[in-house]
Amino acid sequence: MHELGLVTHIVQTVEEISREEQVKKVSSVTLELGEVSGVIPDYLMDCWKYFRVKSQFLEEAELRILEIPAVTVCEDCKETYSTLKFKKVCPHCGSEATHLITGNEFIIKEIEACS
Repeated sequence: MHELGLVTHIVQTVEEISREEQVKKVSSVTLELGEVSGVIPDYLMDCWKYFRVKSQFLEEAELRILEIPAVTVCEDCKETYSTLKFKKVCPHCGSEATHLITGNEFIIKEIEACS
């Protein structure tokens, strides 16, 4: 379960930013999580619940996840399509000369401080 390591990294990053910005408490952390990132949101949330109570900054903080759809582009016909639905083969021209353009993200998008 690599989600444990990911949450550890998120907590450390948010704590570091909180210290730099002199934030006493964080109310929420928003992540952008790609549909094919390999991260399981439920596992991530379980790890978050465990780790947040151990942090002076994150005790009550909510973890929000914004899912980014996986989109692939075809190098031959230049069309885009849903990666999950059609995988590697372009549904427009049948080419396998494709690559992922979104959907692999794992980004801390926003940290909201308590007022």
